[in-house]
Amino acid sequence: MYKITDECVACGTCLDECPNDAIKEGDIYVIDQDACAECGACVDACPSGAIIEE
Repeated sequence: MYKITDECVACGTCLDECPNDAIKEGDIYVIDQDACAECGACVDACPSGAIIEE
């Protein structure tokens, strides 16, 4: 399971990389765990290292 931490700068890079549209916008972005396929594409794309595996 992946989680977006407070390090998120809401740049939007992960939105374009997620094949399942599991990431939702906000002050910091949030991963919809029901939609997430745990592919890790968002982790590789995040320039601030804000997405971690729990």
